[in-house]
Amino acid sequence: MNNESNLPPETSRVSPIVAHERKGLLRFITCGSVDDGKSTLIGRLLYESHVIFDDHLAALAVDSARFGTRGDNLDFALVVDGLAAEREQGITIDVAYRYFSTDRRKFIVADTPGHEQYTRNMVTGATTADLAVILVDARHGVVTQTRRHSHVASLIGIKQVVLAVNKIDLVGYSRDRFDAITADYRDFAADLGFDDVVSIPISAVFGDNVTTSSENTPWYVGPVLVAHLESVVVDTGAHRQPFRFPVQLVNRPHGGFRGFSGTVASGEIRPGDDICALPSGLTSRVARISSADGDLDEAVVGQSVTLVLTHEIDVSRGTLLCSVEHPVDVADQFEADVIWMYEEPMHPGRRYLLKLGPITAGLTISPPKYVLDVNTHEHLAAKTLVLNEIGVCIVMVDRPLPFESYASNRDLGGFIVIDRMTNATVAAGLLRFALRRSTNAHWQELDVTPESRSAMKGHRPGVVWLTGLSGAGKSTIANHLEARLHDLGVHTFLLDGDNIRHGLNRDLGFTETDRVENVRRVGEVAGLMVDAGLIVLVSLISPYREERQGVRDLVGEARFCEVFVDTPIEIAERRDPKGLYAKARRGDLPNFTGIDSPYESPVEPEVRIDTTRVEPGAAAELIVAKLRNMNLVGDSAARF
Repeated sequence: MNNESNLPPETSRVSPIVAHERKGLLRFITCGSVDDGKSTLIGRLLYESHVIFDDHLAALAVDSARFGTRGDNLDFALVVDGLAAEREQGITIDVAYRYFSTDRRKFIVADTPGHEQYTRNMVTGATTADLAVILVDARHGVVTQTRRHSHVASLIGIKQVVLAVNKIDLVGYSRDRFDAITADYRDFAADLGFDDVVSIPISAVFGDNVTTSSENTPWYVGPVLVAHLESVVVDTGAHRQPFRFPVQLVNRPHGGFRGFSGTVASGEIRPGDDICALPSGLTSRVARISSADGDLDEAVVGQSVTLVLTHEIDVSRGTLLCSVEHPVDVADQFEADVIWMYEEPMHPGRRYLLKLGPITAGLTISPPKYVLDVNTHEHLAAKTLVLNEIGVCIVMVDRPLPFESYASNRDLGGFIVIDRMTNATVAAGLLRFALRRSTNAHWQELDVTPESRSAMKGHRPGVVWLTGLSGAGKSTIANHLEARLHDLGVHTFLLDGDNIRHGLNRDLGFTETDRVENVRRVGEVAGLMVDAGLIVLVSLISPYREERQGVRDLVGEARFCEVFVDTPIEIAERRDPKGLYAKARRGDLPNFTGIDSPYESPVEPEVRIDTTRVEPGAAAELIVAKLRNMNLVGDSAARF
């Protein structure tokens, strides 16, 4: 590798620094099952590339004696297993990125966890990789985690794969074992869409076929690992695609300059080129391309620049600037691959956040069309996704987004899902295509508006949402409240939780997922009734704050009154006319709120009713007073 005559002619004539800068870069990922030797392999690569300094080698020797598994020899896995928990357990937990180079190429390698629990970390490492080195222990062959990581690599868009059959020394450098594993993997991976799978027998511990050919495998005539990594051709084709530029920042350092900063996702752009801003559809022309090195005559894929336009059009963070001749589609409903990466399962209908490049939007996910069996490629029926499952779902966002399929453009088709309450990243998603109803179904303009319906009724519409434990007294208070509003001439409708489960929600159980869907459906119906001009009373346990907040957002802050019917569980249990608490205590009624399913009390409800002190009739009067204060009922309610 150090033979200068093997370098391109122009490289041998320039300084080492310039030659290093001109080298190409390959990003790759190592993945596989637990203890397949990923960290050891990367440690070996770093050692052979002479990027480990003497003091680090000395520290490695000490750590090898303390944590290592190689006796008196260096344990190369410890080079990248930096966390104390990793060293103690002998597994990789976090994603470790390492940098090294040879005479021909620079490399960024991501060492990702092998344990099933940390598949989500593998997804993180794979999103920027051009190639995957999938390690298999020669003793165990292809296992479930091998298949899972291969599926993820395929979904993420990796086309080049190296099957590194590691620990070949532990099977006596057996050619038959190597050939059997290679055949097994190729048969499994045939439908995953990889462009190339190169199989190499290696021993990361002893260096067989890592940087030089091994005398122990005279039957192997293919490339050694480093030689293949140096020569493999990776072409995403992004430079041949139409121009795409997601705006990250509206750049206004002073009043005389307004530009739009970001990174060119595909194609190229020059001053004078016409562009289209999506989703607005407004057009303009590029006046300047500004960069840290001054104005440019051209910007290409991967360059971070600021575009100055000739016209003052409405552009903000998340706007996509693209080719006028080849614009992207805009939609708000998609089919997508979803990789669930959170301990808590996905809740169809719950409101999450989608982050697609610089865009953040509200998101809901439907129940999966199917879940993928990583061993058989079968499509399995499922109601939700749990940790590490891969499914195909319909995803819906709260506004139209410019996009391309992930297969066409990673930057415009790959997204993450964020829990609104915890801000945790719970899933990764890959857009497949927009649904036809996303663009074909439009809101029909109606002559009779919600405002005119409200004016006819003489009061504003709204939702009174009574929440609390089973037996708290929600339905009793709601009945008193509706009777009182009826006396005041207010047009109402009462949606009671038990009644709804006899019809609209008769197909739902009491799992967390079903509870989320229960509230979502009731919220949608309440929203329609608000449009009809009614004050809708909802009596529903609705145990989760996120779902109650979702209804509030749907109908509007000014039209939503949350009433917390606050009753201690011991009192609710004593009332219990249906005997539900007793059944739950015996274990005959699983997922019962307050017993084995949580209830999240409102933080700042509009009204709190302490039922240990306030009778139902008085509680109804308190709520009416609040509705008057909110201008939903009373003399002022009719004035808009």
